[in-house]
Amino acid sequence: MIKDITIGQFFPGQSPIHKLDPRVKIILTFVFIVIIFFAKTYLGYALIFAYIALAMWLSEVPIRYILRGLKPLLFIIVLTFFINVFFTPGNKVLFQVWVLKFTQEGLRQGVFMALRLILLVIGTSLLTLTTSPISLTDGIERLLQPLQVVRFPAHELAMMMTIALRFIPTLLEETDKIMKAQMARGADFESGNLFQRAKALVPLLVPLFISAFRRADELAMAMESRCYRGGKNRTRMKVLKAARRDYLAVAVTLLLVVGILLDSYVL
Repeated sequence: MIKDITIGQFFPGQSPIHKLDPRVKIILTFVFIVIIFFAKTYLGYALIFAYIALAMWLSEVPIRYILRGLKPLLFIIVLTFFINVFFTPGNKVLFQVWVLKFTQEGLRQGVFMALRLILLVIGTSLLTLTTSPISLTDGIERLLQPLQVVRFPAHELAMMMTIALRFIPTLLEETDKIMKAQMARGADFESGNLFQRAKALVPLLVPLFISAFRRADELAMAMESRCYRGGKNRTRMKVLKAARRDYLAVAVTLLLVVGILLDSYVL
């Protein structure tokens, strides 16, 4: 299950989505996340699914690889669905189990909440899968650059965010290796109650923290040996410039936003 987490991983490619300006991808991802919560009808979610399906197709990332990121959150998605189904008040009761009422309004709310979680995971995964860590750092830094007027450390913050995001797959891989090593020595992480499982994680957390600190120290030494001094007077090999495909992506996203707002508040 640990290997199924796709957020933070980069899938190399030369697709139209890969070639988009990282600033545009970051902004469009943020807009996509926000507009999900404005959708209130099945038509609205159909438009969003059509948009994300188009992005997945253009990214040339295998669909199975993208959807694999939903496996670790499957329990949360199902739990969210049933919580909304049974605890959303409504007038039309479909059936009742003890004090829990399965209403039509609850079913609708449960489906919408589950779809939101699925779309959030797919949308954020597409951003990291199609954007290299260096491009992501440059994009975040350029977006935060206006804040440097008030001495905001835009480059340092962008670097920290990117390093943290980049280390997610590394730490997950390290966790998987440690778990397999501990299980080979007889450790049991699956049986027992909640407290027993938490206690069983202690032999896993200690070497994981040691490994994380060691990797952080090695990274710091590597950056220092290359005379890294932050963003001051720093030049770039590739200067970010918006192209025609970036404006086209913005236009398509604006059409989605207009369609969702019209469907939710006008029609």
